[in-house]
Amino acid sequence: MGIKKKLTAGLAAGLAAAMMFSLAGCGGDSAQDDAVDDGSLMTVDVFDGLANYQGEQKGWFAKVVLDKFNIKLNIIAPNVAGGGSTLFDTRSASGNLGDIIIYGYENGQGAKLVKSKLLADMTPYLDGMDNIKANQLAIDAMNETMGQEEGVWGIPGSVSSLAPTEASEGLEPTFGPYLRWDYYKAVGYPEIDTLEDLIPVLKEMQDKARETEGRDDIYAMSFFKDWDGNMMNNAKQPTCFYGYDELGFVLAKADGSDYQSITDEGGIYERTIKFFNAAYRAGIVDPESTTQNYDTMNSKYKEGKVLFSFWPWLGQAAYNTNENKDAGKGFMIAPLKDQKIFSYGATPTGGKTFIGIGSKAKNKQRLVKFIDWLFSSEGVYDSGAQTGGAAGPKGLNWELNDDGEPVLTDFGSNVLSGGSANVPEDWGGGSYSDGISALNFPTVNVNDIDPETGYSYNATMWPSELEKANANALNQDWSAHMGGYSTTMEYLEANDMIAVSPGSSYMSPQEDSQITTLRGSVKTEIVNASWKASFADSEAECDKILKEMRETVKGLGIDQVLEVDMKNAKDQDAARKAAVKAYEAENK
Repeated sequence: MGIKKKLTAGLAAGLAAAMMFSLAGCGGDSAQDDAVDDGSLMTVDVFDGLANYQGEQKGWFAKVVLDKFNIKLNIIAPNVAGGGSTLFDTRSASGNLGDIIIYGYENGQGAKLVKSKLLADMTPYLDGMDNIKANQLAIDAMNETMGQEEGVWGIPGSVSSLAPTEASEGLEPTFGPYLRWDYYKAVGYPEIDTLEDLIPVLKEMQDKARETEGRDDIYAMSFFKDWDGNMMNNAKQPTCFYGYDELGFVLAKADGSDYQSITDEGGIYERTIKFFNAAYRAGIVDPESTTQNYDTMNSKYKEGKVLFSFWPWLGQAAYNTNENKDAGKGFMIAPLKDQKIFSYGATPTGGKTFIGIGSKAKNKQRLVKFIDWLFSSEGVYDSGAQTGGAAGPKGLNWELNDDGEPVLTDFGSNVLSGGSANVPEDWGGGSYSDGISALNFPTVNVNDIDPETGYSYNATMWPSELEKANANALNQDWSAHMGGYSTTMEYLEANDMIAVSPGSSYMSPQEDSQITTLRGSVKTEIVNASWKASFADSEAECDKILKEMRETVKGLGIDQVLEVDMKNAKDQDAARKAAVKAYEAENK
């Protein structure tokens, strides 16, 4: 499983069930299908496969949408409701999945939505919708994936004006070896040549932390099982430090130069498992790793009880408060000399989830205007606030200074750094965090440049914020010992330690049911063996477990699944290279 929130298991199966129903009328073939919109208050049901909240949108974002469109958003979230397949089946059986639909279109899902007549073609409503029209490249790519020669059935999210070869992340990559810099400093900044060299360094750090804080429940590393899929998810992460990412049972390098099965003897995945086992035998792995979930582990980071993080958005988000950073404490990327960190390239054709209009929706023109606004500068700031990384509403979170540069207000600085505050009554009142958009659908890459300001939508990349960020004791010490670079990305790029995988709209095709069945048996064996080997009492036992696992999955039919995954991985690389050529041709 990847690092991002996934659609509830079973939704894809529900799509097949939807095909059983013969739904009458597309409902969106022409603007004349709608009765005259009198502009009155309208409650809009949003079937949202990304949402982590169900119910009526609250707070300041609700007021923005109400004031602009006289719309109330009612979020229907299969992630929250549970039984996502049943919810999908029930709603699609009536021919009305939602007024607005936010959903994945990979693996044939989008095509089935169109064929089942659950989506409306937005083409008749696009006059003056310049923000939607600006994303024609993404719309065309989505249509190609769905097998549609014409029509606008939705607009993919996370579109970008950046080149596919540019990193989509901001100041920090998605992956990386992050450690508690204050304890790294305390043990004398030892050199770290390879992944394996982290173990003695982390052991020193753990000993120092326990001595300093007078507690024995501090561990260098802590794991969890929640996200295990085709492999042990935690074990996949260090492979990303060396430019690999997963596709089924294959680990593929960002540049297409290498493809490995996760069961390869001597492969990068086995290297990670042996790294974990060596760490366990060194006594630096939390013994609760095999039983705890992500939330339990995350709380330990907040309490300062874990010293190493696979991702910046785990360690830094949990522990790098302004107070801790001012005291010189927090997670920063380690100077791992042989790292070449995988980075997701920007996607001019967008991501794998789209937003569209339901075929039975009323007042479709108003809904299309709302979607067009979501792709505007103002919409990106407002709908992508905090959860999407955007700066939030202008006038509340930020403003332009006398030089025309965006700067955070005191209120914005507080809430964007994790502080709690109530918004003024004229903004709707209530808690700021409660008012954040529940859509959880980033329309535009927040690191893109806002054409209205000339700066990124992401406040952390503004000159004013970079200046403040580098003023704390933690960042200053990190910079002083990392060649004077001011940000992680600057350090990685300058030292050729980042491997950007070009962004593309490639999606793996829906696999045969026989392959799915085989995959289920194989991945169970791989995951179980990975955990056992990681916590083996000796190196010899670790090797034995891995050897037996390779033999077992061979008998279970892994080669048949690998043939599919390997083809998909190579097709993905071809699509990435094609995306680069298409972008270059488009932008000459």
